[in-house]
Amino acid sequence: MNENTDEMIRVNHAGEYGATRIYAGQLFILTNDETIRHMAEQEQEHLDAFQQMIIERRVRPSLLQPIWYVGGFLMGALTAAMGRNVAHACTAAVETVIDKHYQDQISELSISADIELKDLVTKCHKEECEHHDIAINEAGVDLAMTYPIITSVVERITKVAIEIAKKV
Repeated sequence: MNENTDEMIRVNHAGEYGATRIYAGQLFILTNDETIRHMAEQEQEHLDAFQQMIIERRVRPSLLQPIWYVGGFLMGALTAAMGRNVAHACTAAVETVIDKHYQDQISELSISADIELKDLVTKCHKEECEHHDIAINEAGVDLAMTYPIITSVVERITKVAIEIAKKV
């Protein structure tokens, strides 16, 4: 394996781990929300796939998993505590950043021989875009008074987490 694909696997694994924790926090507050539960199940599938890749390719996972564990849960629980619309504003913001992140990786992998990684990233990207659309269209996040603030903060946190997880 090469350093670049190892970095992609590490950051995607960390991101999917964080996503499962965000949804766990949201479901802790919004216990019966089937929309959130559905997205959480897909994130768990993504995490499981990257976990398998971490093991098979012997890629070191992010050393900051305890931070993603607590931080993701808190982000999910705090936004859900502010209301369903705010929880979905959080999802939309995260997925906005992840859309670009995965698009960049797919472009980079287009010239790579790593078909397995490209296929997984492409599948995850498609489902992350669906999560974004669900959050925007079905949940009505644009009605949340705090939407601009929440999205700005969550997008910044997500971007910083991606950069940190690539290396640490």
